[in-house]
Amino acid sequence: MKAIVTGGCGFIASHVVDRLVSQGHDVTVIDNMSTGYIENIQHHLDKDAINLLKFDLGDMEKTKNALKNADAVFHLAANADVRHGLEDTFRDIDRNILVTYNILEAMRLNDVKQIIFSSTAATYGEPDVFPTPETYHPRQTSFYGASKIACEGFIEAFTEAYGIQSWMYRFVSIQGERHPHGVTYDFVKKLKADPTHLEILGDGTARKSYSYIGDCVDGFFTGYEKSPGKAELFNIGQTEFIDVRSVADIITNEMGLDNVEYNFTGGKRGWVGDSPLVHLDVSKLMAYGWKPQVNIEETVRRTVRWLLENPYVYK
Repeated sequence: MKAIVTGGCGFIASHVVDRLVSQGHDVTVIDNMSTGYIENIQHHLDKDAINLLKFDLGDMEKTKNALKNADAVFHLAANADVRHGLEDTFRDIDRNILVTYNILEAMRLNDVKQIIFSSTAATYGEPDVFPTPETYHPRQTSFYGASKIACEGFIEAFTEAYGIQSWMYRFVSIQGERHPHGVTYDFVKKLKADPTHLEILGDGTARKSYSYIGDCVDGFFTGYEKSPGKAELFNIGQTEFIDVRSVADIITNEMGLDNVEYNFTGGKRGWVGDSPLVHLDVSKLMAYGWKPQVNIEETVRRTVRWLLENPYVYK
């Protein structure tokens, strides 16, 4: 098939590109390079295995032209930083909602019938049911989560109105090779600058269910390849969780650092909209044969090793 991958130079999307290329598909990557890294897909460009289009998906005409004759759109382009929505309240509307609308409208105009969308566990806000199932009805606590659930709504509406198939995935925090932001990225960066002290946002008790990038992509394609695609919604996460202080312990150990002093900023949340516990129910996806293979500790260790070996993500 002819597959479009938006944000294809980014972390998760570049791994989706890897999988599609390995399956023999015709892949076009669209990325405005605002947060993506060309290094993430350079191995495909060297072999002329993919087509790279550098433009912003806010440009409707370019988006419409790029989707001509496409069979499926893997839509992962987004503003993915939860914290910065408080500084710029239009950012998530612009980068998430409006861009997703442009994709859907371009699909309608070009009669493209499949969209695979990366959503987020942030859509659940601060739930009171754990593990949290896809059927949970949340109250939004972040602009990022609100924008993603709005995107899901538009996708569902286009699915119903125009006979499009859609698969939507609510991720926990994903880590692994090419990890470009988040707690492990931040801690490694801080410890490289000062290996004796580590600032930790909050009080270190926040519990998260980090997932390995390989498991994430396996889940992504399991749902896509095995479920009907009538506005399908899946959680992707882990069957376990870990507190932030324990993550810091794993990272300092992996970096070979002793007696690091932890400085906590205080409070249960690192920032407004940061949920003190993220633990999703992944049984729906597991019913299709998927299962996470890498535990959280090994996920963090693999991420640290890759970050230390690939300093380009800190430039």
